[in-house]
Amino acid sequence: MNRSIRALTLTMMFALAVRFVSAQATSIEPTKAGPANEADSKTDLSDLYDSKNPPLDPKKLEAPLAKNLFIELSKLINPAVVSISTTQNVKMRRGGYRDPMQEFLEEFMGGGRGGFAPAQPVQALGTGFIIRPNGLIITNNHVIEQADIIKVQLDNASNVFYEAKVVGRDQRTDVALIKIDAKKALPVAPLGTSKDLQVGEWVAAFGNPYGHAHTMTKGIVSAIGREIGEINKFPFIQTDASINPGNSGGPLVNTQGFVIGVNTAIDARAQGIGFAIPIDNVKSIISELERNGRVKRGYVGIGLGVLSPEIAASLGLEDAEGVVVTQVINGGPAAAAGLQKYDIIVEFGPKKIQTPSDLQNAVADTTIGSKAKVKIIRLNNDHATNKSLEVTVRENPEDTKIKKDAPKHYFGQKAPFDLGFRVADDSKKLREEFSIEGDAPKKPVVIDVEAASIAARSGLHSGDVIIDVNRKSVNQATDVVKNLKQGKNIVSVARGQNVILVPLDTALR
Repeated sequence: MNRSIRALTLTMMFALAVRFVSAQATSIEPTKAGPANEADSKTDLSDLYDSKNPPLDPKKLEAPLAKNLFIELSKLINPAVVSISTTQNVKMRRGGYRDPMQEFLEEFMGGGRGGFAPAQPVQALGTGFIIRPNGLIITNNHVIEQADIIKVQLDNASNVFYEAKVVGRDQRTDVALIKIDAKKALPVAPLGTSKDLQVGEWVAAFGNPYGHAHTMTKGIVSAIGREIGEINKFPFIQTDASINPGNSGGPLVNTQGFVIGVNTAIDARAQGIGFAIPIDNVKSIISELERNGRVKRGYVGIGLGVLSPEIAASLGLEDAEGVVVTQVINGGPAAAAGLQKYDIIVEFGPKKIQTPSDLQNAVADTTIGSKAKVKIIRLNNDHATNKSLEVTVRENPEDTKIKKDAPKHYFGQKAPFDLGFRVADDSKKLREEFSIEGDAPKKPVVIDVEAASIAARSGLHSGDVIIDVNRKSVNQATDVVKNLKQGKNIVSVARGQNVILVPLDTALR
């Protein structure tokens, strides 16, 4: 392209651009107004703001928030809040796979993070609160579900830990009851109601975040009825009161001093988004957990799928609502009632069904052994027909696997000088319990390490095999106790394929 043609092209492009901008500019019409004068040109917002008539009616407001309100709440609730430490003796091959959900729960519970050594017990932290003077405690199921040892600390200023037993637990609602015997009446956190809870109410969250016992944070109720079916049957209370890993199982309290929720989960993608189980839902299952150790739920034995517009169209249905049966389990109640794959369930008992969670909740809430009418759409070769079936609801076989767990007791020697661990003679049972490798030396085994003790802070773990103490070989638990001394100690332990030196200094008390 020569210079003249290039210049002409650029001139034409510039002219077109000017015309385009001019056309755009002239196409914009100003808003019509009255006569243009100086007064009219000034911005007048008097019709948008009236200081004499505020939009929030002062008559609807209660008395101002008391300056010492949260101080008094702390005094009332904190004595009933407990720190829970758990130990799980993981049986796993070297280099084995870890369940991502387990890692998520461990992250929220404040433990089990980072690398994983084979056969190393997993220790985690959580929170609970006392609801009866006899030591009955509410916490989350995921705090204690996999635990072999559960210990409860009432006061972080004390080194006293109580071994807890599981009274009952329910995975679907993430609620658990544990109990300790403190040999005395204990303070309790009074249970309130969550039915009248409103968005904007002040609340306080109590717990043990990252091991910082008896931490209190405040915020408001951000939302109610927050449904996250993958995590919990009950819709959550959402709050911006700070909740962190380790808070799981702690109480959410209103300004009257009543527990209105149990802190359960956080949205890890954001700050200030925490969730609590409404206390009315928790109260509805406490008696059954105490009585049976589990919540009995209905079961019909089917797999479900969402009836999306695409699936409905492919099945030849238009404007259909309900859920599609994707599987009928042989020998289950649904099979006995005549339900078939690709049936569309539109009603179960008195409840209309639109989503799989609707049906799951309807079945779960049905009395075991009772009959429920099920309305379905059945697909034939070229048409669909409406049918009614009757299914007898049974107990979910998965729930029958949950039994009251007895705490595991290990007998052995207690280390002197308040070092905070117990040791026992080597045995086949201990090797199985702590997944001690076959080629590990047949030496005394650490069977318990108290949370926050000298031993715990120094890095001693349950399942460690003690080789020598202060450079003196040990063969029995009594040898360990005899060779420990006041002051500085050095303990050689076998952990997996490694030998580790653990310093124990009694001055750290």
